Amino acid sequence: MPVTVLLVDDEPLVRMGLRAALEAQPDIEVVGEASDGAAVIPLVRQLRPDVVAMDVRMPLMDGIEATRAVLRMVASPPKILVVTTFENDEYVYEALRAGADGFLLKRARPAEIVHAVRLVAEGESLLFPASVRQLTSAYGDSGGNRAARAAMERAALTEREAEVLRLMARGLSNAEIAGKLVVGTETVKSHVSAVLAKLGARDRTQAVIAAYESGFVAPG
Repeated sequence: MPVTVLLVDDEPLVRMGLRAALEAQPDIEVVGEASDGAAVIPLVRQLRPDVVAMDVRMPLMDGIEATRAVLRMVASPPKILVVTTFENDEYVYEALRAGADGFLLKRARPAEIVHAVRLVAEGESLLFPASVRQLTSAYGDSGGNRAARAAMERAALTEREAEVLRLMARGLSNAEIAGKLVVGTETVKSHVSAVLAKLGARDRTQAVIAAYESGFVAPG
């Protein structure tokens, strides 16, 4: 089954470029387009895409609010890939905090666009871990978030789960973590699932942001 994608951007040329890059791949299908975040909910419910590639800045409803709305109102929501002009952008960080799974630069090459969609759809690696670290350092509390610290304490991660979270923050995939810890991939998947459940995180991105904001992992 191909990875299905919904494109949401108020610039037709951006949507055209994304569609061209993605539809050149046999395992990816663009199932729809929208020009504003306000149109996302009905389209997601109708089309059931695996991934929504969504502009972070749009006139009626931006990507941050649209992300929140999708995660709040849609059962089994899709992965959300924020599309942005600027990498070091507070809007991007707020979208990630709202629940987006990663971000993609509008100037990205076709191969990078395809890689980002596949990686976010798989959900087994963190997209652009260095950039997430930089965003957290620039816009996050970096250990000063009391709520994040309290949530991390309540999570009571085991020593192995804590180790897995640190490796997730470095951007390692499940297979790479398995190699580091000399365990099976299925064992790593179980640890990752436990970490997400204990932190109440939707995915790796939210777990890693929580790790940085609580001071559990230093963003520098």
